[in-house]
Formats: sequence, structure tokens, C-alpha cells
Amino acid sequence: MARDVSDTTPITSRNMLVEWLEAGCKAGGAPLRIGTEHEKIPFYAADNAPVPYEGLAGRGGVRALLEGLRDALGWAPILDQDALIGLYSDGGAAISLEPGGQFELSGAPLLDIHATQGELDAHFAALAPVASALGVRFLDLGCSPKWSRAETPTMPKQRYAIMQAYMPKVGAHGLDMMFRTATVQVNVDFVDEADMVQKMRVGLALQPLFTALFANSPFLDGKPTGRLSQRSYIWLDTDPDRTGMLPFAFEEGFGFERYVDYALDVPMYFVKRGDVYHDVAGASFRDLMEGRLQQLPGERATMSDWANHLSTIFPEVRLKTYLEMRGADAGPRAHLTALPALCAGLLYDAAALDQARELTKGWSAAARQALRDDVPALALDAKIEGRSLREIGRDVLALANAGLRRRARLDADGRDETVYLAPLEAILEDGRTLAQQSLDAYYGAWGRAIDAAFTDCVLPL
Repeated sequence: MARDVSDTTPITSRNMLVEWLEAGCKAGGAPLRIGTEHEKIPFYAADNAPVPYEGLAGRGGVRALLEGLRDALGWAPILDQDALIGLYSDGGAAISLEPGGQFELSGAPLLDIHATQGELDAHFAALAPVASALGVRFLDLGCSPKWSRAETPTMPKQRYAIMQAYMPKVGAHGLDMMFRTATVQVNVDFVDEADMVQKMRVGLALQPLFTALFANSPFLDGKPTGRLSQRSYIWLDTDPDRTGMLPFAFEEGFGFERYVDYALDVPMYFVKRGDVYHDVAGASFRDLMEGRLQQLPGERATMSDWANHLSTIFPEVRLKTYLEMRGADAGPRAHLTALPALCAGLLYDAAALDQARELTKGWSAAARQALRDDVPALALDAKIEGRSLREIGRDVLALANAGLRRRARLDADGRDETVYLAPLEAILEDGRTLAQQSLDAYYGAWGRAIDAAFTDCVLPL
């Protein structure tokens, strides 16, 4: 999340929280847009060292990257006290920092994947001269392959300091999630509550497939981990209160109210007042609503608090005023458009959405969880109800292709959005994920030297 929401309206009832989610409905024929967010891990090309906020040994760092982009793009600064921690545009896009310096573009909500491609091209065109002048490049992997947590920089964001202190209390891998992972995720609209429910269920059921297709994090601490998506494995033991497959979303009666009740039961991290983030980690949002918060006696919740609280919940699919698909590893540039194309084809075409739900609705909660547990190690070889994700992936890609053809959104050359699915089709045809391809290189051409990743697994600028 690039910016905290600013809305001091007092929360006087639970229904206000439900209405906040309902406000996302795109009824009345309003266009459904799609937003793409991607993170990338910076390093110094000269020695493969991580990039601290203030730089290293006379070299400009993450702050200098932000300053260079600010000057190039004219975007407004996002500050945390006096630290520059991001930028935002009038069009809804933003650049932000993850805890370990992962550099994120939070894309604007756009009408089609051709526009997403244009947004990414513009981002990298602006970033290239700034990064090159600093000697910085970016990995296209879903996990930092070499540096230990101790070697990984820390960004000057108050909310991250609070999370860093709390994470070890609730899971074994929360700090790895914060500092050493990178993802690409897609934000999708819904028409009404029923449409949200359908998309939530299909999205949750298929997130393990998304993880498998985009598996691209086989290394950590300088060596293979035995998994194809270490990033996905890390999420399995981060914080059970705020992560997971949300089995209640498949229960009868699920809707905005049930998600509100779930979110109210997730412990808080912080309350922001002015420029200060007050550490209330583990506290109850219900207590804040009632003015009973022990750390801030008498302080009552505002709509900003609610929006900020929802941004600290991390299930495989997250509901705000849109749905976030959160299962994929970061990857090469072609994968940054492949994921939104896959989501648009499945979720923005009524026939494809219905067929995807039909494909997945017989899966039990236990089977979905078992698949989620298996997919970090097995990727496309993981199975559910006797079928591998490789087989299911072919079915799902066919649905997405058909959905995109029916959408018929054409670029200047007359191509529809199916062109962006080509990387996923290639993976299913080849049989190897990006992670498996990198492992083959590691045991082959790289000679088991992880530094080769800083040459071969790099985003072109």
C-alpha cells in the first residue's frame, strides 16, 4: 500500500464498515478496471550488494532512486516524518517501498492489459536512467537469493518497525516475508456483492495455481531451498491471524458483513494520528471503536483507521473496495502483464467466471488447504482431487484465452489481450516453471554459484 488513507470520519457503527466495502461496487455499467502491483529487489551491479536507503560507500541508495524518479516524473512525494518513502501521481499510480527496499510500482486502475503494458513500459523507461546512474539493477525473482536477513537493509517507515517487532511473536517467517520476498499482484473490481463473492471464491481456489504458474523463488541464503516458491512457503508461517485461504468465504451467507467480522477479529498493528504511528500490535479494532484501547485510552476509530487496518491483513485474496489476487511470485517483465491478463480473462468475462467456479466448486476446504500447503514445493505437480495443477492449468488457460477473446480489447496493431498469456502457455508446454529453469541453470551453467542470478535473473531496463 503506497499511501495511508486520510478520512477522519468517526466510526459509529459496524454497518459503516460494511458500507465502506460496498462502496467498491461498480454498478450501473461502470467500467471494470484492473490494477497491477509489482515489487523488485534492487542491488548494486558492481558487487551484487543490497541497496540501503541512504546508499553504501559513496553510492546513492533507495532514497536517491526515489528522488531521481520524483524529478523525472514530477510525481508528488510520500513522506514518513521527514523520510521520502514513495511517490504518487494524479492518475492513481504510486511508487512505494517494502521493508527490505523492494521497489514497488502500484499501478493505476486501467481498462485493459494493453494499458497495463504501457504503464509498465513508461515506468521502466523512467527508472532506467536513474538506476543506471546509481549503478543499481533489479532482480526478477520472488525471493532475495543471497543476502541474510542481517545483510538486508531496513527502510525508514514507522509501520514497518512496528511489524518487525511483532512478527516474531506470531510466526517463524514473518521477517523473511517482510524483508526478502517480492510479488506481483492484481487488483480487480466487482459489480455487486454476489459478483464479489463469486470472484473471491474463484480467486481463492485458484491462487495455488497462480503460485505454481508464477513460481520463481527457489533460492534463499545463497542456495536452493528445495522449494520452487520459497516466497509462498514463507507465507505459510507468517501470522495465522491475518493470512491464509479464508475457508469461511465458501460458506453459505458469505458477503461483505462476514468479511468485516473477520477483519475485526484480526489484531491491529498500529493507529496513526498525525504523522505518528502508535504501536498497538495485538490490540482489538473493536476496542478502538469503543474507545477502550489500552494503549490510547479514549481514542476512537476513524474510517482512516479501518482502511489502514485492512491494509495489514494478508490472505491469499484480500477484500478492500476491490479484490487483490496475492499468490504470485515476482518475475520477468512478461510475467507482470501475464498475471493481470489471466485475471481479466477469468474474472471479467461472465462465461469464463462461471466455468471457473464450476471447475473449482467441488473442492473441499481441506483439499484447497492441502493444495496450498503442497504448492510451494511441487508447483505444477501439486494435485487436487486427483488432478495436477499442470492439467488444471491448461483448462484455466483455455478459459482465460476465451474470456479475453470475448472481451475483444484490441491494441493499435489489432491484437487482443490473449498475447499476454504467452509466457504461461510456454511454461505449461515446456513443463518447467521459472524456478525449475533457474535451478537447471544453477546446477548446470552457473556451476552452483548463486552470484550468476545477479546476471541471469535481472529485469532489463
